[in-house]
Amino acid sequence: MTHVHEHDPSDFYSQEFWDERYSSTGAVWSGNPNQRLVEQTATLTPGRALDVGCGEGADVIWLASNGWDATGVDVSTVALERAAAQAAEAGAAIADHTTWQQVDIRSWEPPAGQFDLVSAQFMQLPEPARGELHRRLAAAVRPGGHLLIVGHHPTDMHASVGRPDVPDIMFTAEQVAAVLDPENWEILVCAAPAREITDPDGNLVTIKDAVLHAVRRH
Repeated sequence: MTHVHEHDPSDFYSQEFWDERYSSTGAVWSGNPNQRLVEQTATLTPGRALDVGCGEGADVIWLASNGWDATGVDVSTVALERAAAQAAEAGAAIADHTTWQQVDIRSWEPPAGQFDLVSAQFMQLPEPARGELHRRLAAAVRPGGHLLIVGHHPTDMHASVGRPDVPDIMFTAEQVAAVLDPENWEILVCAAPAREITDPDGNLVTIKDAVLHAVRRH
């Protein structure tokens, strides 16, 4: 994520902001699926998946290559065009199992009870927008389906990795779990696993991810 303090915070979530960011450079992301997505879903039975904030589509393409019918949504049409092109490049067997849709996650409501997996990787919204988004995503999971929310942990604010100077957009897995009705959800993972990345100065740094993985009972 870029430095939010250089922009009006509301602009950071707009289509204009992200279209400009994607248009001004080559690939923004690595092209690899998110580590936590792979860890948490590799053994699940494929079905219908929704990836929220899909960017250039690496997670959606990985899901499709593993047997899922995967829909990627993002605010940026530029990112979605790149994602669709990457899927086409991967071949018809994968492209035919991907769908792309432009949405504003601050107001968009996915269809209720339609997905076997809903994944949101590093969608860093402030409250109350974050909790409202997580409730809408939870409602999109069908009984027996999985919800996977991964984000930047608050401890990352003290790491030299260029996180935005906006503490409220960081969150813990426990905060995500708190929006789920315990009668309807079984929490499988609620944790802050560590991983190593390279900071802007080339140093290896340990950071933590907030990881919430839950399955809908009914």
